[in-house]
Amino acid sequence: MVDAINSSASPPVSEGSLAKATGANKEMGQEAFLKLLVAQLKNQDPLKPQDNYEFVAQLAQFSSLEQTIGINDRLDQLSLQNQGLQNSQVVSLVGKQATVKGNIVSLNGQGSIVPVNYTVDGASSESTVVIRDAAGRSVRTLHVGARAAGSVTVQWNGQNDNGIPQPAGPYQVLVTAKGPAGGPLTLTQKSSGLIQSVSFDQGFPVIQLDSGVTAPVGDLLQVSPASTTP
Repeated sequence: MVDAINSSASPPVSEGSLAKATGANKEMGQEAFLKLLVAQLKNQDPLKPQDNYEFVAQLAQFSSLEQTIGINDRLDQLSLQNQGLQNSQVVSLVGKQATVKGNIVSLNGQGSIVPVNYTVDGASSESTVVIRDAAGRSVRTLHVGARAAGSVTVQWNGQNDNGIPQPAGPYQVLVTAKGPAGGPLTLTQKSSGLIQSVSFDQGFPVIQLDSGVTAPVGDLLQVSPASTTP
């Protein structure tokens, strides 16, 4: 008589062995899938071997998983290549004049004229431009009359409210605008300067202007060749 085979000697795959094979709380990768498949074959009931159809289906899943991993690897490589090309294009902007979203202007020295740029979303009855130094002190207030919707440029002569020329350096500009009915208007302030450098340590390109302004490349509004003095 053939002795009965004790199926308990080959226990089924438990939750613990499943977690050990695949790694708890992790996505199943190629290696984990193989471990699971081998563990399943080792622990199957000899009286009830793995069904051929199910086994083939699992092999097909493994093949599909392997192809997906390969595709993801190639996509990652393409993404890195594209990022490198984009970074090279951004670096080529160094030395050019740029206009970005921001509220900092740079005064180069006494007697210089500084343009203050902003854009309003509607016709304004009046606007107020307040210029502050690096310490936060208000040095000049400019009152702007009625303007049409769109871009507005105001010239600051570099002097304070008493007509005293201010030292070179960065200055903060705060602009408020009112519509014909007296309500506030939405506006976008702009800063201009020469692009001195580009950094990538934040995961995306950030440009540094000679005015002290830093802005993500997505805030670029305009780029032009640097002005040359004859």
